[in-house]
Amino acid sequence: MTTLKFKTNINCGGCIAKVAPFMNEKKEVVHTWKVDTTTPDRILTVETEKAAEDVKAIVAAAGFKAEELAA
Repeated sequence: MTTLKFKTNINCGGCIAKVAPFMNEKKEVVHTWKVDTTTPDRILTVETEKAAEDVKAIVAAAGFKAEELAA
């Protein structure tokens, strides 16, 4: 299992509610996830065994952007 972190434009609880169905239905990609909306970069943390591109595609499908942060 790998922990990946992404800078996002997920800004608030409403945004998290929009992303949640996309993230939660992709259990083969996303094991756990959370967004820290208190930081300026709105950090999305994901536990996964897949590539960062897979997570970015899920976020994009929900209408948001995610840029992987260096480990």
